[in-house]
Amino acid sequence: MSENQKMGLTARIMIGMVLGVALGLALQAILGKNKEILIPLGLFDLPIKGFFVDGLFHIGGQIFIASLKMLVVPLVFISLVCGTCSLSDPKKLGRLGGKSIGLYLITTAVAITVAITLALLIAPGGGVEIPSSASFDAKQAPTLVQVIINMFPTNPIDAMANGNMLQIIVFALLFGIAMALSGDAGARLAAVFEDLNTVVLKLVTLLMNVAPYGVFCLMAKLFTTIDMGLIAELGKYFMVVLAALLIHAFINYSILFKLLTGLSPVVFLKKMKDACMFAFSTSSSSATMPVTLETATKKLGAHNSVASFTIPLGATINMDGTAIMQGVATVFIAQVFAVDLTINDYLMVILTATLASVGTAGVPGVGLIMLAMVLNQVGLPVEGIALIIGVDRLLDMTRTAVNITGDCMVTCVVAKSENEFDVDVFNDPDAAKELEETTSKVAYKS
Repeated sequence: MSENQKMGLTARIMIGMVLGVALGLALQAILGKNKEILIPLGLFDLPIKGFFVDGLFHIGGQIFIASLKMLVVPLVFISLVCGTCSLSDPKKLGRLGGKSIGLYLITTAVAITVAITLALLIAPGGGVEIPSSASFDAKQAPTLVQVIINMFPTNPIDAMANGNMLQIIVFALLFGIAMALSGDAGARLAAVFEDLNTVVLKLVTLLMNVAPYGVFCLMAKLFTTIDMGLIAELGKYFMVVLAALLIHAFINYSILFKLLTGLSPVVFLKKMKDACMFAFSTSSSSATMPVTLETATKKLGAHNSVASFTIPLGATINMDGTAIMQGVATVFIAQVFAVDLTINDYLMVILTATLASVGTAGVPGVGLIMLAMVLNQVGLPVEGIALIIGVDRLLDMTRTAVNITGDCMVTCVVAKSENEFDVDVFNDPDAAKELEETTSKVAYKS
């Protein structure tokens, strides 16, 4: 076997990411302000942007994301049914739900508090001019009552077809409980679901082999089209959000993880690197969910009976990264429009954003909807959102990595509190390589 064949999944993804960023920046420099540059090939002219950026890179990136999203519904439903029907104590579900939601809300409140504090200290909105064309059309957010009602599906098949995660979670829980209470019939069906779960997890392993190529395509297109000049103009805002995200990921999560589990946060963060790279490249907690679930169970040691519940729930309601953006954006917009906010206003921002992370769960464009709610709550102009949309795409990638790190942190804490956690797997450095070595063998098998 050659050195190339021995290269692990992490290294290949990192190479794909670096090459994609480098190529994207190079293409952006070549194209400049021109919409297109043609390469003469004799019989025809090859358009660089049309063929590579909008063609090959776009197709490759979208196929990669579609492949991951394809697994989300079957993985969540099958895994959650397996986990639920294996619970010997039905009351355990209530404890899992209470602990998980409580921890997700606490981390969200901590995240937005850190963001607001950092933004007030650095003042990213000072000296930023308001463009006359700034406008934003805010969509109406559903009420919390409506969200609770909508959690229960009238048609489970329709919920799966539309990827409504809260409805899928509720139906899977009810279905799993019914299986556990159905005696021999439930036991026979449980065996079928266990086999299905094994097959779906193997499919996850197979599809992860295209990750380096998918990441390359996504990065190449993004950095060809992203407006680097706009990032420079909003550099202070960009850096404050990024700093708050890194503080929350590396400091806040580490402290909570150590206090609540007694385990090493360094080991935890090291084992999160693959999942974080997936999250960074896809900008979607849902698309990354197959990898997040694999990481939580096979690398970190959380049992599937817990992880199959907390990971899908976290991908739906855990908005730590989004909350950080909202905290900094609120201070930024207030400073740009010269509006003085009181301590009570900032407390209202923290409360609104924390509760809205559950209240707007599963709603498309949830980040901007939540921000519009927060701005309305403290009397700031919603049009201010238009100021930050241009740089939000790159920050969204980092936010997603922070969110899935929070999902796994909460999963480990809840699993350990329920004695559903394998400390040996967590402390085993080879467990972190298991998935990587498996995918490498599949990819390079002769």
